[in-house]
Amino acid sequence: MSVDDKDIIEVEDTTDEYEDICYICRRPESVAGSMIKIPGNICICKDCMQKTIDTMQNSGFSYDDLLGMNTNINKVVGGSTADETEEAAEGDGETQDEEKAKPKSPGISMINLADLQSLMPPQRAKIKKKKKDKAKPLIDIKDIPKPHVIKEKLDEYVVGQEQAKKIMSVAVYNHYKRVATDTMDEIEIEKSNMLMIGPTGCGKTYLVKTLAGLLNVPLAIADATSLTEAGYIGDDIESVLSKLLAAADNDVDKAEQGIVFIDEIDKIAKKRNTNQRDVSGESVQQGMLKLLEGSEVEVPVGANSKNAMVPLTTINTRNILFICGGAFPELDEIIKERLNKQSSIGFKADLKDKYDEEENILSKVTVEDIRKFGMIPEFIGRLPVICTLEGLTEEMLVKILKEPKNAILKQYTKLLALDEVKLEFDDEALEAIAKRAKEKKMGARALRAIIEEFMLDIMYEIPKDDNIGRVTITKDYIENTGGPVIVMRGMES
Repeated sequence: MSVDDKDIIEVEDTTDEYEDICYICRRPESVAGSMIKIPGNICICKDCMQKTIDTMQNSGFSYDDLLGMNTNINKVVGGSTADETEEAAEGDGETQDEEKAKPKSPGISMINLADLQSLMPPQRAKIKKKKKDKAKPLIDIKDIPKPHVIKEKLDEYVVGQEQAKKIMSVAVYNHYKRVATDTMDEIEIEKSNMLMIGPTGCGKTYLVKTLAGLLNVPLAIADATSLTEAGYIGDDIESVLSKLLAAADNDVDKAEQGIVFIDEIDKIAKKRNTNQRDVSGESVQQGMLKLLEGSEVEVPVGANSKNAMVPLTTINTRNILFICGGAFPELDEIIKERLNKQSSIGFKADLKDKYDEEENILSKVTVEDIRKFGMIPEFIGRLPVICTLEGLTEEMLVKILKEPKNAILKQYTKLLALDEVKLEFDDEALEAIAKRAKEKKMGARALRAIIEEFMLDIMYEIPKDDNIGRVTITKDYIENTGGPVIVMRGMES
């Protein structure tokens, strides 16, 4: 038995923006083909309808039995209604007893697919149909911001890291030039994904977040720590693209020209000295190879993993720029070990402790060091641009406190200004804060914790007295040897 065109009723989708999903296999219309719509606004693809009928036929039901079922299916398969079946039986001289003796399909007559509609996800998936013509670039080649313009914008928010900002500006500029000129001639420009290496708190994620606000393109920030091999508890590798698709409002064409930042990429390094299966290390790197290089990937819409109840769509990663970042702890020891191989006895020998006090030892990293850390060569090869960030010095920490547009001190100054109180910081106090933050070895993240600690009492006590007009934070207050200078209203000089 087969499903012929005359046995079904095809209802074309009246909307051009979204597509239907099969009620059974959950495939969208672009994958499964035209849908069969039955009462209750339920759509079924031809393949599932054919399998359903074949299964019932193999169960011992004849075609006449299928037509006699008192369900909504008889409206779809083109058979007679229940009344018409009874009239046909009377015309053949069958008695009522003979009619009862005929085999029935147990339980099937009680099924109404329309009643199940409330128990299932909506049939209409918010997946915009891909146009047949080639997707146009989001940014015209004349409108692409130049590298120096991008860097100037980053300078307003990020202190230091001049080399990193320059590399990121050039990478983004070249990426969208590549997207805009993809079909101009036969010369194909390869994609330049980026690997950012820097100590914790140096501004890797903050750089990318700032870049997201400057460019009018979808950007997704994902975390590699939750990624696992397919089939294990955790996020699938495709969940990275699911976040990008959500950032692009489920517009596939727009998502295919976006940027993905994968943070904590060092957490998927190969595990050392382990006899257990490495489901979140090397296997994840292997799964990400085609993702980084450029391929057609099936991505779940609105979920982190694939399952039968989630619609899928296809995304081409060829024009997606991937930026990976990580702190890579203990990578500095690997670098020092390589640099100290020349150590020997003699006048010209390198001292073994020569690089122990090196602030920016990560700037001397090589591909071999990253491979020894635990990243496989195939993965490193798909991240050709390696960018290292400097560790923050005390001078840089002082600048971070007061210079960026949304600096921490500016935030607290604004908070107290709402209470009509002026907040000031002595230069020595800023240096004391930077020194304490440097000792914690947490980078810029330590600044917020330190300021929250000594600002607690001030933020609590100031609203009690409406006569306070100015508060000055001193070095003695930071070092717990004194208090802040408080000036009442009318006494300000």
